[in-house]
Amino acid sequence: MYLNLVQIAESFGVSEATIEGWIRAEGLPHIAERGRLLFDRAQVANWAAARGLAAQVGFLADTTTAFATGWRLETLLRAGRIWRDVPAADVTATFARIVDALPGTSPSLRQLVTQRLRAAGGVTMAPVGGGFALPHPSARVALGRDAGVVGLLLLREPLVLPEPPPDEVPLTRLLFFIAPSPRAHLDLLGRLSRLLGRSPLRELLARHASDEEIFLAVGAFDASASAPAASREVSS
Repeated sequence: MYLNLVQIAESFGVSEATIEGWIRAEGLPHIAERGRLLFDRAQVANWAAARGLAAQVGFLADTTTAFATGWRLETLLRAGRIWRDVPAADVTATFARIVDALPGTSPSLRQLVTQRLRAAGGVTMAPVGGGFALPHPSARVALGRDAGVVGLLLLREPLVLPEPPPDEVPLTRLLFFIAPSPRAHLDLLGRLSRLLGRSPLRELLARHASDEEIFLAVGAFDASASAPAASREVSS
């Protein structure tokens, strides 16, 4: 999976300029494509391990990191729902409907979030490969510790972006999320990335599994991710 400069910087908790410095001085693995810097997740993880660096949050975070609220992804997804056969033209409107499901928030706050989503550049699409993306609000908002939601959008036709995804696979599956705080945002970003890489979710969607099958698979991922490291080692 390829990550962009912003995602790598967020994962290490450093500035984008620092990442660029690591490229020049430390040989951080990357590729340049159409004026953008892209990073292979596995290569970056190996590079960091060799230098005693550990990602703090996001796509490279340790799998034992817990979401700040302690909520399960299954709970967040059941709140935000699975939206099927969504026209590409209705993606933003569907995001707004998911915002309406935000628990622990007032109508005025949900209206503010929706306004920001509808503004130009209000959503960061964050493609992660294989036709999937993790769209989220570009501006972080402190919503309160009980506010968080995930919605899965299964599109009727591919979503056209100003720039194609790094692997050039059209986007048809969107895991849109909103977290209660900037710190929780980065944690949730990493957990959803691991969900796509370490659960049967992709296979379930390929065979048009039911909503309940998907919810249960996400719940199983939650249980696996929250198990103590020793227990995971014994079972492996």
